[in-house]
Amino acid sequence: MTRVFIPLDSVAVALGADEVAAKLAAIEGVEVVRNGSRGLLWLEPLVEVETPKGRVAYGPVSEADVDSLLAAGLLDGGDHALCLGLTEEIEFLKNQERLTFARCGVTDPLCLKDYKAHGGLSGLRKALAMEPQDIAEEVMTSGLRGRGGAAFPAGIKWKTVLGAEAAQKYVVCNADEGDSGTFADRMIMEGDPYLLIEGMIIAGLGTGASKGFVYLRSEYPVAKAVFSEALERAYVEGLLGESVLGTGKAFDLELFIGAGAYICGEETSLLDSLEGKRGQVRAKPPLPALEGLNGKPTLVHNVISLCAVPTILAEGGAFYKDYGMGRSTGTMPFQLAGNVRRGGLVEKAFGVTLRELVEGFGGGTRTGRAVKAAQVGGPLGAYIPPALMDTPMDYESFLKIGAGVGHGGIVLYDDTADMAAQAKYAFDFCAHESCGKCTPCRIGAVRGAEVMAKVIAGNDVHGNLALIDDLCEVMTDGSLCAMGGMTPIPVLSAIRHFPDDFLKGDKE
Repeated sequence: MTRVFIPLDSVAVALGADEVAAKLAAIEGVEVVRNGSRGLLWLEPLVEVETPKGRVAYGPVSEADVDSLLAAGLLDGGDHALCLGLTEEIEFLKNQERLTFARCGVTDPLCLKDYKAHGGLSGLRKALAMEPQDIAEEVMTSGLRGRGGAAFPAGIKWKTVLGAEAAQKYVVCNADEGDSGTFADRMIMEGDPYLLIEGMIIAGLGTGASKGFVYLRSEYPVAKAVFSEALERAYVEGLLGESVLGTGKAFDLELFIGAGAYICGEETSLLDSLEGKRGQVRAKPPLPALEGLNGKPTLVHNVISLCAVPTILAEGGAFYKDYGMGRSTGTMPFQLAGNVRRGGLVEKAFGVTLRELVEGFGGGTRTGRAVKAAQVGGPLGAYIPPALMDTPMDYESFLKIGAGVGHGGIVLYDDTADMAAQAKYAFDFCAHESCGKCTPCRIGAVRGAEVMAKVIAGNDVHGNLALIDDLCEVMTDGSLCAMGGMTPIPVLSAIRHFPDDFLKGDKE
């Protein structure tokens, strides 16, 4: 039997992977394996064939291409116009440092045997033989910081939850991936779900928590299906339950589906939603690490943060810390989207420049026009002009230019983009997604959109831009959470770097 790998990833499925898989599965002597995506999204559906010399890739493959591929010797890795050569030699992949995504697109996502054969559970087995404080200390040594956007040191969170006195503690995974241009959480849950399960069990061991929840956004049906199946198999195999791998240490895990609110990506709003309430931001203190889910100590982490943990335990915190630069240690899955020629996921150590990502990996704009801006960090991230694109992608360097790395999403725009319209969109987005609990966010976003509309119409442009500046100060200083507090970032960065887009309609 010849093994042929075809992704079950949402992007690949949307582009016809299911149809390609069905046609190849009907061929005698072919075993179709539905793997995760390698992250080369402009080449999906990517078909890989197992050959004696390695896996040979073809893409993008449509159902109509299958016959000609077979005629050209697809099952032997034969040459064809869609042939990309050995998968591991593709430049886009070859130039990455894949730690967290090492298995994604390589293994069968639901085969635990396959997961173990590629290093899975090594970190958990080490953790099971360690004391909780030693596990937390390993995470501290690694320098891991929250990959969801806040970049808070993970080890401090772990030690805070571990030190809290309570009969019940929780680990909550924030998989409510709502930022524009982001898909790393979805990709890993679809392509390597046991990694997240392993990371959450280790987090439970390191904090004294015996129960976990994964809060998944409702817009991810494939991730829901794959992760649900992985959970069931994990229980059957003794990976979860009253005695993890027969050690007598308990950890239970549930999948919870959100209802599509962007604000539930904020940790306290997520916890309210998980408790069955309307998702609204809580005032801090108390911190979730001390009084979180159901009032109990709770470790809340993003998917990628938890998925980095198995590598840290398996290889050691010092190994992980060797990647990156300064206080930005380890790797980050950067996601290229928008008007980009080669969209996809690039896992690199912190320190790679934004230009290397958008031009080297992304290949510039899809339209072939000049790059005007890249928005980094989701809809509340800064718009960065080409003049600043040699900035290293690390937390401190980006802070110096008034930006943030966020969840690693990068959305590219060419020179036809209207940055005044983009600034208004930031206010519109905030007005639509605000939980409404605090006035600066609830009212400020609405007023901001109204004033920006006047600017675009050319009415008292300078006076209204001054008003925008004052309004942004109030939102930044007075909002209860980052929803209102960060909305000024895209607005002010657009005004600062692209002033002509705001002055072009000036009637004075």
